[in-house]
Parts: sequence; structure tokens; C-alpha cells
Amino acid sequence: MRVGAAVRAVLLGLSLTMVALLGAAAAHAQSDSQQQQLPQLDRGEKLEKITLPAVLERLTGWTKFGKGKVYMLPLKKGQHVRITFSSKSKYAYMAIFDLSSSEDESFFGTDEDGNTADVTVNEDTTWLIKPYYSRVTRRRGLGAPYEILIDPNPPAAQQAPAEQQKDQGPMLFPPRSKQGQ
Repeated sequence: MRVGAAVRAVLLGLSLTMVALLGAAAAHAQSDSQQQQLPQLDRGEKLEKITLPAVLERLTGWTKFGKGKVYMLPLKKGQHVRITFSSKSKYAYMAIFDLSSSEDESFFGTDEDGNTADVTVNEDTTWLIKPYYSRVTRRRGLGAPYEILIDPNPPAAQQAPAEQQKDQGPMLFPPRSKQGQ
């Protein structure tokens, strides 16, 4: 009887140890994935987490090296968003990175793609929006002011409800036919 109780106690101790080790490993893996998701910033940059606004949102800032803002925007599958960048300086740009992608390069940059990104998201993701001042070109000053407009309901997405309204059935005053005129 004593040997059986001792064996049960040892097995219980081993099983509790295994559960604790597996739980610690899972917590460690989760914290690693959260750390991998956070982007590497340049010295002095500050990360500002934003949410997709219900209406047009305006972000303003300064591209001064070492004091810039970088924005993190989570998006859901199917969301359509338009992001427009503007600056008085021809040396200020914006890049948008997809943090769910394994690529290090941006998928949109105002230096090559124009000032407006108009995108429908295919899967849940998080974007990193980074305004920057070109360090390569000769220029005056240390930075430039910028403005970023985030439009969650661009005009192309708003036309669909108007088309649905046409198909809703009879109207109080139907449009005149061209034959009767």
C-alpha cells in the first residue's frame, strides 16, 4: 500500500511539473510573438497606436529626425481605407508597412506610388505608417511638417448604398419616362 501511494505521489508531482513547464512555454511563445509584432523604430521615434476612425481623421506632425511619430493601425478583413499624405516639403515622404507580412519593404510609398493609398484589406492585419524626411537628398532644414488623412469611408465605398436605394421598390414620385415627354 505504501509503495502504491508513493508511486501515485511521484506521478502526480511529475504531471504537475509538466503542466507548469508547458504553461510557461506557451506564455513565453506568446510574449515572443507580441515582441516580433512590434516594429523596430529609429532612434527617438515614438510609436502611436491608432484605431480606424469612424469618420475622416487628420494626423499632423513633424518629420524631424529623432523626434518623429510612427503610427500603428490595425485593420480587419474587408475594410476599405484611403490614406493621403501631404507636406509643404518635397523631401517629406510616407511609407506604409504591413506588419503581418514577412517582407521588410513597404507595400506603399509616396516617393513612388503617389500621395494616396486606396486599399481594401484582404485579411486581418496591422499597418505601420511612417512619415519620414529624406536623408539622401541635399536639402535645407532638419525636418518638415506633414498631414496624414485617414478616410475609412472613401467615396467609392459610399456609392454602393445609393445603388441599393434604387432597387428598394416603388418610390412616392417615380421618375418620368422619356417616352411621355
